Amino acid sequence: MEIEIISFGQINEFINNQKIEVDGIADTNAFKQYLENRFPALKDIKYKLALNKNIVQQNTEITNRATIAIMPPFSGG
Repeated sequence: MEIEIISFGQINEFINNQKIEVDGIADTNAFKQYLENRFPALKDIKYKLALNKNIVQQNTEITNRATIAIMPPFSGG
């Protein structure tokens, strides 16, 4: 399965925007585990995922050619 990763803020310092090929990752929980194993620094940072431009609130199925944004905490007003 092909996934495009887009990262923001401090996360972009160690995860560059890229397209990856992964097998055996069917949902966002499995993808978070994959990321934290591949990029151990991510374990110490609070972050959210957005799957195809929608912020993930619960475990969500990932389809081929998905775009996943990895975002650090942010605030706005």
